[in-house]
Amino acid sequence: MTLRHQIIALAIVPLVISILAITTFITWQSANLAKNSIGTFEQNMLKTKEGEILNLTNLALSAIHTIYDKAGPDDAAAKRQVAEILTSLDYGRDGYFFVYDYDGNNIVHPRQSFRHGQNWLDLTDPDGDKVIAELIATAKAGGGLHQYKWQKPSTGQIADKLSFVVSLDKWHWVVGTGVYLDDVFAQSAAANAVMRANITKTFVIVALIAVPSVLVVFTTCMLLTFHERRMADGRLKELTQRVIDTQEEERARLARELHDGISQNLVGVRYAMDLAGRKVRTNVDDAALTIDRGIEALNGAIKEIRRLSHDLRPRVLDDLGLTAALEALCYHFAERTGIDTTIDAAGFTGMLKPEANTALYRVAQEAFNNVERHSGASKLSVKLWSDGGRARMTISDNGTGFDGSKNGGSGLGLRNMQERMAHFRGLLLINSDETGTTLTAMMPRSANLPAGKQAEAA
Repeated sequence: MTLRHQIIALAIVPLVISILAITTFITWQSANLAKNSIGTFEQNMLKTKEGEILNLTNLALSAIHTIYDKAGPDDAAAKRQVAEILTSLDYGRDGYFFVYDYDGNNIVHPRQSFRHGQNWLDLTDPDGDKVIAELIATAKAGGGLHQYKWQKPSTGQIADKLSFVVSLDKWHWVVGTGVYLDDVFAQSAAANAVMRANITKTFVIVALIAVPSVLVVFTTCMLLTFHERRMADGRLKELTQRVIDTQEEERARLARELHDGISQNLVGVRYAMDLAGRKVRTNVDDAALTIDRGIEALNGAIKEIRRLSHDLRPRVLDDLGLTAALEALCYHFAERTGIDTTIDAAGFTGMLKPEANTALYRVAQEAFNNVERHSGASKLSVKLWSDGGRARMTISDNGTGFDGSKNGGSGLGLRNMQERMAHFRGLLLINSDETGTTLTAMMPRSANLPAGKQAEAA
């Protein structure tokens, strides 16, 4: 996966995951809330139905109370009169009272006359519940509610029914009435359908918000990526051109140094050798002096080669470390320019990586070049120390200074120094005014050698 794709993935994937998580949580919460609400609604409806059939049963008992209390256990006339009253207590298409004796024989059933006089003790509903036997047992136990399945008179379909039964012990009768629950379940199903519709609506709303948001983020990421890529390409081209320019400047400098210094010295050596050869052939007495001058010129060429070699890559940096390399740099700088140069490296622990040592050395080298070319300073001081395990280097001069926001701030040398420090996530601070310039280079702890290699170096 390319960096661009990684950036897009890091931007889009968390957003998509968050939206899915939020949508799932909202849907789950809504479903649970609706389920609990529907459950509460259903329970309240059942409680209402229970209260309704209890009141109806009390009403029926009140209607037959006088007759039942005056009648004896075998009063057939009273029984017949009570059965007629209960048969007449009709409420609605599916509301009626029923009576069975303890043996399961039907005495009253206004809606299903075929049951009259028959024994239904073994009758079972589709769920395997022995309905009449359970109703009789509930009545004998003091009365109560019992739910079962029964044919609904208005539709002829089997439906859930909740009945309340009591016993007339003197006659061994079970009297009861009930309500069908399919309307309750229908209302619950309707509420459940509304709940699902609301959840679907919520999901659609979230999707309508989320999808454009993802598209906006995706488009923004793409635009930013393309913009950053164009900027990066521009910086890369600029850096490439800067490298080429730097190489050309370095080649020009080396060519100039070789032509003006070493080449001239070697030409002088050649002329001196030619002159000495002619004098030897003609037996001139000062041939030895001519050879000495040639040797002196050759020594100058050797020194110039060493100087160029030192500028390109000082061996003392690899052999003796940063402190010795900076001391040598200060010595040669003072010898060449006449500027009073001092160095203080007493507080430096010297535990940097080789690349970091090179970076600090090149920063100092570039700073010295700027001092020599532009500052007009008479004094230069270098301080190298460690602060909390972090390498620090300060280079100060008493020159004329420069305005960093104008010509000096965008110079190639300063940019090279800043890029060298930025490579190690370090800082390069420059403070310049008419009294002089102070350059501070700060390396982070990450530029130090690992602990094991520090022990070996020590």
